[in-house]
Amino acid sequence: MNKRISNIFKGDKVIWMVFFFLCMISIVEVFSASSNLTYKSNNFIMPIIKHSGTIIFGVVVAIITLNIPCRYFKLLTPMALAISFITLLWVLVAGQNINGAQRVIEIPGFTFQPSEIAKGSLILAVAQILSAMQHEHGADRNAFKYIMFLTLPMAFLIMVENLSTALLLCSVIFLMMFIGRVPYRQLGWLMAIAGALVVLALSFIMLVGSNNADVTTKEATEQIAQKEETKKKEGAIESLFHRADTWKGRILKFSNKEEIAPEDYDLDKDAQVAHANIAIVSSNIIGKGPGNSVERDFLAQAFSDFIYAIVIEEMGILGAAFVVLLYVILMFRAARIASRCENNFPAFLIMGLALLFVVQASFNMMVAVGIVPVTGQPLPLISKGGTSTIINCAYIGAMLSVSRSAKLRMKNSDTTSDTSDIKESEI
Repeated sequence: MNKRISNIFKGDKVIWMVFFFLCMISIVEVFSASSNLTYKSNNFIMPIIKHSGTIIFGVVVAIITLNIPCRYFKLLTPMALAISFITLLWVLVAGQNINGAQRVIEIPGFTFQPSEIAKGSLILAVAQILSAMQHEHGADRNAFKYIMFLTLPMAFLIMVENLSTALLLCSVIFLMMFIGRVPYRQLGWLMAIAGALVVLALSFIMLVGSNNADVTTKEATEQIAQKEETKKKEGAIESLFHRADTWKGRILKFSNKEEIAPEDYDLDKDAQVAHANIAIVSSNIIGKGPGNSVERDFLAQAFSDFIYAIVIEEMGILGAAFVVLLYVILMFRAARIASRCENNFPAFLIMGLALLFVVQASFNMMVAVGIVPVTGQPLPLISKGGTSTIINCAYIGAMLSVSRSAKLRMKNSDTTSDTSDIKESEI
């Protein structure tokens, strides 16, 4: 029986353990944080049944993916890139609006976010470029050009409707280039140019965007609805940068460090940040216990963007630290497996996917505790999601596939060394 189970759950056991704990935490916390969905649907159990079904399906996807030999991922790269570019263009033209942005494509029966597929396909392509152009003293200088040729158009298409995801993807690609030993001079120029572009982008947002920092949540919702009605009448430029108002509002809210007395604080203006802070402050060390959150009823995205605040409220500082530890273990385990890989491609692939999980988790956690402005990034494998959860499970499956190939390499090397020892002793 144990042998049958081990044949199904192949690959690195530590990654499986981290994956298991993240999924269990997700089921418990999403069930607790879905009070708004329960109220709207008038069904207590349906939200968690759907989420549990998504996770179970994701586990199946992970098992299927880990059984794909790592070398075949290279063959998927051109097709994945083509699908990513086509769907990213599609979502800009005919995407479904969610929270004021066109981020998903609706197909009868389900919806999916093209940006989730784009992240993995670009990591696949960058891993392939870095591995193919790796020399004794580092990556070839042309590798930087090829990576930028793919990254910049894809990042721009994502940025129009989802700036935080574009920044997340660019951060991961930069770290991959650093690990892939792209010449430091090229990375330095890239950082300088990126810094200048950030300054220009912030200036543009502050000039073009209207100030929505003082409107209530209800008023903001009404404004979004009005913009959707007028968006069709706008010109191409206005339509392209209609998210500038949201970006400016988030920047102004985050940069406003003025101390406000508790009795003067308006919860309608900064409902998400305020209730996230209340959830964290009221958690203590051990938390209120699973299912006992109070702020979940006031956070609009308690099961998604701000689920880490609910985790802290219910599981306390110890539970929050445990969640952080899981992502840290995933990162270090990926690095350990990468060091055992015989070829460069699987090593760069597993590091890129691990960085994607860790950087995105860091974004989400920093938003929840108020270190960075609200970005809308979910907590990987914990936040409620449809295609994002399933695709993240596929990424875990790809990491497990790499771990299998690294494990086979270790076994083969051990067998070779044992054989050589026998021959030497015979001699």
